[in-house]
This record gives sequence, structure tokens and C-alpha cells, in this order.
Amino acid sequence: MAAMIMTQKLAQFPEILKYPHIHFVEKPKNWIQFNNNNFSKSVQVISSSLVTDSSVCSHSKTPEVGEKFYGKARNLVQEFSPKIPVEEAWTPPSSWYTDPDFYSLELDQVFYRGWHPVGYTEQIEEPQQIFTGRLGNIEYVVCRDETGTLRAFHNVCRHHASLLASGTGNKSCFVCPYHGWTYGLDGALLKATRITGIKNFKVNEMGLIPIRVAIWGPFVLLNFEGGLPKEDFDTNVMGNEWLGTSAELLSASGVDTSLDYVCRREYTIECNWKVFCDNYLDGGYHVPYAHKGLASGLNLESYSIKMYEKVSIQSCDGSAVNSEEEYDRLGSNAVYAFVYPNFMINRYGPWMDTNLVVPLGPRKCQVIFDYFLDPSLSDNNDFIEKSLKDSEKVQMEDIILSEAVQRGLESPAYNIGRYSPNAEMAMHHFHCLLYENLCS
Repeated sequence: MAAMIMTQKLAQFPEILKYPHIHFVEKPKNWIQFNNNNFSKSVQVISSSLVTDSSVCSHSKTPEVGEKFYGKARNLVQEFSPKIPVEEAWTPPSSWYTDPDFYSLELDQVFYRGWHPVGYTEQIEEPQQIFTGRLGNIEYVVCRDETGTLRAFHNVCRHHASLLASGTGNKSCFVCPYHGWTYGLDGALLKATRITGIKNFKVNEMGLIPIRVAIWGPFVLLNFEGGLPKEDFDTNVMGNEWLGTSAELLSASGVDTSLDYVCRREYTIECNWKVFCDNYLDGGYHVPYAHKGLASGLNLESYSIKMYEKVSIQSCDGSAVNSEEEYDRLGSNAVYAFVYPNFMINRYGPWMDTNLVVPLGPRKCQVIFDYFLDPSLSDNNDFIEKSLKDSEKVQMEDIILSEAVQRGLESPAYNIGRYSPNAEMAMHHFHCLLYENLCS
């Protein structure tokens, strides 16, 4: 009887009948009896949240913040004020580092927008080379097709959503391990198995969903926002879009393709991704206390910090400027560049290493280190081994610090803290950029 009455009511609103995705669910506790007037109002609310056929069949399923409700998380955003100068400011509350809803808001507003480095050019130098990765809920694959064209796609089969590829290597095509659907490196569907009798099936609409991809220097970047990928990107335009006015300075500091790739190290850390970033951005504050070995190779009195649009650059002279020692990992000057929101470029002596901080949850992240070296030292195995050992020691010290901070953030004893005005300006800059993103 109730269903009949509801059907009669719905018949008064023919626009609703266009949507086959309405589901009747159990009556909620706060259910109210509708009269004709408030039923009309309720239909408007229901209609605004309906999924249309066009969106279901969309060629892009990038999460949009408008699809979700983040009332609680948005309230947490407002507990920090970027308008207060660093000398008077309080840090963001601990909930920014622990709350699951806040983490989801970050994925939508920060990581699913703009350009993000995901790899390096040596991974896809030759045709048919590929590498895969994941950011939030997005699985991606980057490749060069047979013609050498750089491409990127969502790494998801259009049949039943199985992942297509994993790791790095060479492929002439993508074959789904689940049902054998096959795609070219240009994303086109080449073969769909056992579909005899299927109706309304258009092969040219079932290719892999593309992602925008570009290169700057030695880095491969993806942009998960809408828009068709461009085959040719102007490097200068790309650099300005990603790095702003710091692009030229970083290039002049040796962040380029002249170095040889050495190796990768990956660390899974029990802390929110921002804890690791904050640690990087404290202006060397923690170095003499937590990294005594590193501190001995730096002249911390020379430490300087400059902020750009979405980049902060910390630099410091090496203490071995006049040293005659054969082993000099840090050189005469070290440059530490943070590219918002989660990428670090460290250029020192003959080395460059990059740190990509990948969020894995409210209290877990993965940090991916890639090491590059001046070609003149590529065959010096003793130098490489000792340098990597020294670097590993610093990373392990930072992991201990970051995990201890995360545990402290989860304690009821802590909510907000203060900045060191002469050291933690870049950290404050990072928090202000984050606030801006989360409010947009």
C-alpha cells in the first residue's frame, strides 16, 4: 500500500522517472510524514543528488569534492588561520593529522588536483616501457607507446575493474589477467573476449581512461583533473605551472637531466603524510639534535629559507668547503626544495635525491627516495655505498622522529603548538597553502 502511494506521488514529478537509480531504503529514524508541500521540497533534494546516466558512463571517475559532504572536516580546516603572522600563529590542530574525514577531504582537494610527480624519465625512456603507481584510490600506469609518445591511463580494465599492470618493465600491450581483455599502449581496446551477443557495445568507447601526463626535467608528472591529455607540453610552461618562479632557480641549482639514476629506497612510516613534510620544513631546527652526523657536514649558521608560490627552498653551506678529504657527500652547498604538497628535491655535492611522500591513510604514509649522481662518479662503488649508508642513517632517524610525533598528536595532552619564527617559516607556508586548497 505504501509503495503504491509513493508511486502515485512520484508520478506527479515526471522528471524523477528519468532516473533509474532511485532506491527505497529502510525508513530513517528522523523520518517525517510529508504533506504535498514538503514532499515537493524533499523531491528537489533527492533530485539534486541523483546520478544521471551520463555521469555513470563518464570517461572520468576522478573524485569531485562536490560529490561528498565534509561538514566536520571543513570545520576542522577553520581551526587554523593563515592570516595570523608566523610570530603569533598557532599550528593546525592535531585533528588535521588524525581525522579520517579530514584525510578524505585532503585526497579530494589536494591530491586529485594539480600536477603531481610520480616517477622519473629513465623509467620510460624507450618505447613500450611502463611503470605503475597509486595515489589515494587512483591506480595509474605511465608508458611510451610504440611511437615513443608518452601516455598515462587509469590502470583499470573497463570490463570488471581488474588492475591491468603492476610494477615496471616492458609491454607491447596491456592484457587483463582476469578475463583477457587487451588494450594497446595508446589505450585503445584491441580485444574483448566472449562478448558474442552483447548489444550496444562500442569498441571505441571502451578504451582505457586517459590521464594528463607531462615531463619537467627528470620528473614525470600526472594531473588527475578533467581534460584531454596533450601530446606535446612546453617545458617552460609546465615548469611555471608546477614550480612557479622557482623553476629557473632549481634548474640553475642542478636539478636537471644531467645526472645518472642510481637506485630507489622505499619506507613505510606510521605517521600522517604531513608529519614527514613538517619535519622536512622546520628549517634545520631538528638537525643538531637528531642528526649529529649530518650536522657535522653542514654549516648551520649559513642556513637560509626562501618561499615562492608553491615551493620553499632551504639552503645551507657545507662545512667541508675547504676540506681535502676524498669523501665529500654534501659538497660546498646543499639545497633542499619542497614542492607543495608532498615532494622534496635535495641537491648536494654530486648527488640529488628526491623524496615523494605518498599518503596511505590518516596515520600512515610511504616515502619513496630516488637517488641520482654525477656521471663522473657512477662507477665509484665505494663512494656510492658509503653515501647511501650515510643517507639511510638520516632516514631512519627521521622515521623515529616522525612516528613519535604521530603518537604525540594522538595523545589527549596535545592539540595545537607554536612555530619557531626564525626557523619554521617554510612549515607555516606549507600549512597556509594547505588551508587554501582545502577551502577552495
